[in-house]
Amino acid sequence: GNQSSEFLLLGLPIRPEQQGVFFALFLGMYLTTVLGNLLIILLIRLDSRLHTPMYFFLSHLAFSDISLSSVTVPKMLMNMQTQQHSIPYVGCISQVYFFIFFGCLDSFLLTVMAYDRYVAICHPLHYTKIMREELCIILVAGSWFFSCVQALLHTLLVDQLSFCAGTVIPHFFCDLAVMLKSSCSDTSLNELLILTEGGLIFILPLSGILGSYIHMAGIILKVPSFKRISKALSTCGSHLFVVCLYYGTIAWVYFFSSSGNSKDKEIIASVMYMVVTPMLNPFIYSLRNRDMKHALQKIF
Repeated sequence: GNQSSEFLLLGLPIRPEQQGVFFALFLGMYLTTVLGNLLIILLIRLDSRLHTPMYFFLSHLAFSDISLSSVTVPKMLMNMQTQQHSIPYVGCISQVYFFIFFGCLDSFLLTVMAYDRYVAICHPLHYTKIMREELCIILVAGSWFFSCVQALLHTLLVDQLSFCAGTVIPHFFCDLAVMLKSSCSDTSLNELLILTEGGLIFILPLSGILGSYIHMAGIILKVPSFKRISKALSTCGSHLFVVCLYYGTIAWVYFFSSSGNSKDKEIIASVMYMVVTPMLNPFIYSLRNRDMKHALQKIF
């Protein structure tokens, strides 16, 4: 009888008189995210010159970015507009699942793209042989599968917890870590799973990305030349910037902002990797790319 059927989301730490300005700002950012990433997917589908492994992975990353923003931002905008901050239990559990799912998928896809760049720079003569279509499909399918398993495991464990009536979540969405703090049950198993499996999901892809870039740097610096360094930066610079932005904000939220005084900073960092990063990806990773510009000109 005391089990909560809905939760209360406190939302963003902004003043009531600023609600309209922030609503317009986040609505514009969300529409830019959706339209920009949809444009990337459309260009890759229509232009045969973009039917390469890098753009194949990029199309999945663009879809994942749209989905990651769509999990939380529309509900946040609706709450800001209507001032109704409640969310049903089922809706909250769904947010937990899809947030973990697409967050993990982003991480795996960034790792796969780093491997693709490693092969392109370190083994250019064997690139087409190594990055064949079958391997690309396996890498993407594996990313989707393991993301689904990870999200399902955490969601099923959260569904076993009890939440007292009138539970307040001090966030703008149902974040897993915040929900565990709001539960009336023993969450030691959930926390252990986050520290072990969740830590591995964070550390292993990041280690793979850093290892790829360290190896690439070693290959380039063996015979340093301005042309090789410039080509490597043009090939990998955007991807590396996205990786730093994505993992930097996640690390800030889940590893460096555990104190109560940094709650507002934690929410701002969450906005960064769920709203800002997916919005910037079309610009910093794709639309500044020469092949993507040619495809865009061709379409227009």
